Amino acid sequence: MSFLDFLQKKQKKEAIKKEKKETEKKFTAKEEKAAEIFQKAAGKTGNAFRIVKKPRITEKAGIAGEQNKYIFEVYKNANKPEVKKAVEEIYGKNVEKVRIINIPPKKRRRGRIEYYKSGLKKAVVTLKEGETIEVMPR
Repeated sequence: MSFLDFLQKKQKKEAIKKEKKETEKKFTAKEEKAAEIFQKAAGKTGNAFRIVKKPRITEKAGIAGEQNKYIFEVYKNANKPEVKKAVEEIYGKNVEKVRIINIPPKKRRRGRIEYYKSGLKKAVVTLKEGETIEVMPR
């Protein structure tokens, strides 16, 4: 009996491994399709979206937009030349200057529970005179 149990367990493990592999393949296929759709929508290579997360839409960013400056959230490993290239690739505008602000994580507290609010990295992008970006869709 124990030998048969051993074989059954082995067969179950193999079946589970096969299911995992199939689901991983399906998941990666879905990711690839989503990436293709995203790239077609952007009409770009997609590397720019690995640098720029999203535009920051705040009151302060709106005031800066009047001065031809736009604020974007970027990934932690992004640097100025990469941000410049990414914004030019995404929006097709000429970037004059990039300034980066690194906001550290902040300690927060709720009762006795302490936690950290995650930090972020912002990029202030100045465009050449006469160019604008439509950050807020109408």
